Amino acid sequence: MNIPKSALGRMASRLMMLRDGVCIFARDVGHGLLEVSHNTLALLGLTVVAGVIFMGGTEDVRNRVESFALGWLQERLEQRAEQDGSLLSALAEPQASKRATVLEPERLNREQAAVAAWLSRRYRVAMEPVSRLVHESWALGGRSKLEPTLILAVVAVESSFNPFAQSSMGAQGLMQVMKRIHDDKYQAFGGANAAFDPVSNLRVGVQVLRDCVARNGGLEGGLRCYVGVSHPEGDDNGYTQKVLAEHRALQQVAQGKAVPHNISHPTVSSAAAATATAAVAKLALLKSEH
Repeated sequence: MNIPKSALGRMASRLMMLRDGVCIFARDVGHGLLEVSHNTLALLGLTVVAGVIFMGGTEDVRNRVESFALGWLQERLEQRAEQDGSLLSALAEPQASKRATVLEPERLNREQAAVAAWLSRRYRVAMEPVSRLVHESWALGGRSKLEPTLILAVVAVESSFNPFAQSSMGAQGLMQVMKRIHDDKYQAFGGANAAFDPVSNLRVGVQVLRDCVARNGGLEGGLRCYVGVSHPEGDDNGYTQKVLAEHRALQQVAQGKAVPHNISHPTVSSAAAATATAAVAKLALLKSEH
């Protein structure tokens, strides 16, 4: 049987193409296997090295390895989240809500709930954080022998329930405690920066207020002391009357009476304000020297 030369040539050409394709396929598979094996061996080697360091190294070395591993994993998660276009996924903190100073209003009794609702509307603050402060004020009132509505009145006049408030004299937080004077009282709460934690500031402020009342033999003298007026008859810029007016309003609210949330306080002259400011500065200077 005679096969035409043209047919033999086509067959030879196809065989060569098949051979070349098989060679390319085999080479690609070989390179792929080599790369995978290298990566696997490298990963295995790193794992073994990390294990040896972790098991046999010092505590400092182990801590560094743990920090590096956790940092690397966190970075990978953030990169993946950024690639997915989700910023919140990259920054998520499932336990963040535990840092918030809040309390569900349903946990308050009737008088506390009435006070919290009135303060929330008057000072435009959310019910959950103000409910926490109201509940804390009732607990502190029982311990300090100060009325809880008085404590809340001081907070209202001092900071209008702004936990980050700061005066020109350096008083800070809800109750505007002078941190440089009362820094020792914050040590029980982790240091002076606790002034910006609402509950810690409230507790320290109540301690200062109670001490002032005890030293001056009464509420009005204690309030003048608290605001920084050293002389019993000194001008306090109307501070005492303003706190007492807020205190009376809160007492009425707690009793279930209807009190307008936009009730106003007494005003004072600019001259009295200047006198009170000078008195505060003088007292702060004397306390800092001692």
